[in-house]
Amino acid sequence: MRLNTPLLQKHRKLIKLAFCTSLLCLAAPVLAEEGVSDSTILIGQTVGVSGQIAGPVKEMMAGANAYFAATNKNGGINGRKIELLTLDDKFDPALAAANAETLIKKEHVLALFQSRGTPHTEAILPLLAAHKIPLIAPSTGATVFHQTTNRYLFNVRAKYQDEVVKAVVQFSTIGIKKISLMYVDDSFGKDGLAGFEKVMAQQKLTPVSINKFERAKPDLDSVVASVVKTAPQGVLIVGSAANTIDIIKKLRALNPLIQLMTLSNNSSQSFVDELGKLGQGVMMSQIMPDASSLATGLGQEFKSMAQANGVNPSYAAMEGFVAAKVLVEGLKRAGRSLTRESLISGLESIRKVDLGGLILSYSERDHNGSEFVELTMINKSGKFIR
Repeated sequence: MRLNTPLLQKHRKLIKLAFCTSLLCLAAPVLAEEGVSDSTILIGQTVGVSGQIAGPVKEMMAGANAYFAATNKNGGINGRKIELLTLDDKFDPALAAANAETLIKKEHVLALFQSRGTPHTEAILPLLAAHKIPLIAPSTGATVFHQTTNRYLFNVRAKYQDEVVKAVVQFSTIGIKKISLMYVDDSFGKDGLAGFEKVMAQQKLTPVSINKFERAKPDLDSVVASVVKTAPQGVLIVGSAANTIDIIKKLRALNPLIQLMTLSNNSSQSFVDELGKLGQGVMMSQIMPDASSLATGLGQEFKSMAQANGVNPSYAAMEGFVAAKVLVEGLKRAGRSLTRESLISGLESIRKVDLGGLILSYSERDHNGSEFVELTMINKSGKFIR
């Protein structure tokens, strides 16, 4: 006997609806993480492709792209190819923030990669926390990015203040005690100033003069004239490439005997080329191993990939190359089910790893990366020597 009461009919319809709903759920694709598809991983970058620092930025990007190209040629990450979407912020902090927002909200990138500049990276920071998105390898060594661990920020390069300390100690070691500082009046320059005042006190030295200049429209003639009047033996310059080049040219014209030193943010072949003969003898701190040296595994790997992609060896290119290498290592460790959270965990699992001459380390409480700093000088052939 078959029962077919209205109540039973209603019950059967509910069962059928529930069954169909379950099938639809099983058939529906699992929602992928932002920036991740079956075949690609989309990474975003905002950086000054044009503007004051275009030269070193292009070298840095070339080094990074060489490593990404090699990774993709070898099958990518778990079958996914890396795509780097770069927006030009013209070295403008406000535009850097706007670009980062576009990359996150409109382009839906998995992560951000290698911003450039201290105030520029500071402008991006609120977006990292708001969207829980990591930024890997910002090209800045400002203390503000090191003193407190930011879960979404992974440094690769050493701190600017470590470079300043190395510079002043070197000055003192070779008998240069009358030292002046010239620094750009922004968060980058002020970070350099803090390091300078600290190490000068440690060395029991009194600055001959401390001079600041504007970043956008500096009056360099008057600032340089003021520095020269104080008769320093050595001048440390903390500024971006374009301003630093102008300062060096003006200082050389007024007093060619002053020993000059600047930081690694200006370490690029374009910087050296623009200085020409006036660059001879200028000292510079470096936060990467020599890109042209084959004495390390990193140098050998860089040369191979650089030649395959037509990249000229430079310290700036090496910085981009190493930054890309770190990102790729984090992606590999993140596993096949790639998410922003698994990428963060993957990076934090990198503990005292030797990249071939450069030691890098992270943890949940430490996102500082490398502490490598060394000094170089530009020779008469326009090459860096150690």
